[in-house]
Parts: sequence; structure tokens; C-alpha cells
Amino acid sequence: MADTKEEEEVFEINIKLEGQKEKKIPQRKLDYANKVREILDEYDKCLIVTIDNVGSKQILDMRKDFRDRGLFLFGKNTLIRRVIRDYVRDTRNANLMNLMEVVKGNMGFIFTKEDVAPLRKEIEGRKKQCAAKAGVPSPVDVIIPAGPTGMEPTQTAMFQAMDIPTRINRGQIDIEEPVQVVFKGQPVGASQAELLIQLGIKPFYYGMIVTKIYENGEVIDASVLDITPEEIAGSFYSGVQKVSALCYELDYPTICNVPQTLIRAYKEALAVSLDFGTYTWEGLDMVREVLKNPGAFAGPATGGDAADAGAAAAEPEKESSSEQESSAAGGGGLFGGDDSDSDDSSS
Repeated sequence: MADTKEEEEVFEINIKLEGQKEKKIPQRKLDYANKVREILDEYDKCLIVTIDNVGSKQILDMRKDFRDRGLFLFGKNTLIRRVIRDYVRDTRNANLMNLMEVVKGNMGFIFTKEDVAPLRKEIEGRKKQCAAKAGVPSPVDVIIPAGPTGMEPTQTAMFQAMDIPTRINRGQIDIEEPVQVVFKGQPVGASQAELLIQLGIKPFYYGMIVTKIYENGEVIDASVLDITPEEIAGSFYSGVQKVSALCYELDYPTICNVPQTLIRAYKEALAVSLDFGTYTWEGLDMVREVLKNPGAFAGPATGGDAADAGAAAAEPEKESSSEQESSAAGGGGLFGGDDSDSDDSSS
């Protein structure tokens, strides 16, 4: 027993090196960690957003506008990961570990208790028009329109450096034809950014983009919210049709192919019963009558066929009337027509 006590006392000794200082965590980090833990206790779903090229003023305005609907959380990724890891260790909620994979880059969280689909549309609809910045990849193609620029003729060197055709008109520089100066996906050059600023063109719109959705421990892509109920129903019906066709060919009865199986069985029963003259039922008698006299069960002619038939019948009548007129004219008044009266008067 004495030996065990000595061993316990040895393990409790803390060795401190000379010059080593105790690491103190700043109070602001502790307050931030407590805030994150409270948020994780209260909310079970959030939107993961990217905030590239989004200014602090724009984020502040969105915080105010969505204050009663969502809680915005931003911070250093390393600190957020540390807080989530400690929270999972303390609460044994392993589902939150899925958030560790999305905590990277320039991102943030928007925790909410509302439906995420309409909230996502409102957040992504809040964009701010911004000027082009040198070195930033362009999200769109930028074309400078033709026309007056309002710039003095002494500034033509800027246009000549980018091969933009210009002319001097009424004391200002005019661009002769539209020119594309920035291409989508390529970084904006310093001269292009300066020219766009001089022309007063703000071609870019920046805002928060929702990339992922976290709900009940699962992280899904935000594009899933773009799927409409009609598309889901269409995919379901298409799958049911394929399953029904497969089961029909395999003669495997399921709830999907019950109608087709019954129809096929009824057709086979009709085919077998037609060979037995003494065996009959109401549906079989109808089939026999149709096979004996198909013309009697033919439907009436359509409007187009009836019109064609009427036109064909009218043509012989027209031809017969024209033939009668020609024969009367060719008789020369032999039967007491107008020509015979004229002959008598002439004689």
C-alpha cells in the first residue's frame, strides 16, 4: 500500500521548465467560445455562406435586416474548429463533426429556426454593386459601350494602351465601338480597373453565397433547394414506370404493375375463349361482333374527311352543269333558242 501511495504522489508532480510561462487565453476568446456553445445548444440548422469580396458595412446591414430571423456568426476558422471539437467532446454530439469539413476559406454561419429555402433566396438576393479591383478574378465579362466618355482629350494614352479605338468629339473622348476589357474568370488588370473607375462603371455585384446547408447533423449542398416538387414527382413517376416495366417483363407481380398484368391476363383470356364457340360472356360477345363486322363499329368521318368528300361530290355536279351549258351553246338555236329568233328577224 505504501508503494502505491508513493507512485500516486510521483505522478502528481508537475515539472515546470525554467523560463516557461503559463499560456493565458484572452478573455475575448473565452467569451466567443461561450457564445458559440450557446448557439450550438439552441440551433440545429444553419446556412454556410461564403463572403468573398463582401465588405463589413454590407455584413452589418444584413445583420440588422435579418436580426429576428437569423443569427450571423463569423470568426477565425481555427478558433471555430477548436470550439466545435471541445463542444462535441463535452456533449457527445458527434453529428456536429460534419461542420468541421466546411470550416475553411472566407466563410460564415447563419443560424436560423425558419425554413432555409426562402431565407437563402433573400440572402443571395442582397447584392451590392462594386467597382472592379485590380487582381480580383472577374465574375462576368465587362464590355465598355461606344459613345462619349466625358474624359478630356489629354487622357487618350489610357485608351491607346488597351487598343480601344477613340476619337475627339466636342472636346471629349468618344469610344467608336464597344470593346470587351475584362473577361470572366480572369484577374482584373490595374489599367482596366483604373479605366472603369474613370468611366464610372461598377460592373460587379457581390454578396453572400449559400454553399451548404446544415440540418439535424447532415450537411447538404445548397443546390438541393433548387429542386422543385414537380421535378421530384416527375423523377418518382419515371422510377415507378421503369420498375413496372421490369416487373412486367419478368412476370413478377408487384403493386406497380398490377394494372398491366390484369390487362394482359384479360387479353389472353379473350384469345383463348374465341376458339370456344359455346363459351361466352358480355365482353367476349362484343369482341366477336367487332371481328365479324369491323365496318359497323368504325367511327364517323372526321371534319376534314367529310369536307373532302363534300368537295369531291360538288365537283361532278359543277362539271355536269358546265357540260349542259356548252351543249346548249353549240346547238346554234336548233331547239328554238335565242339564235333562232335572231335568224328569223334577219330574214
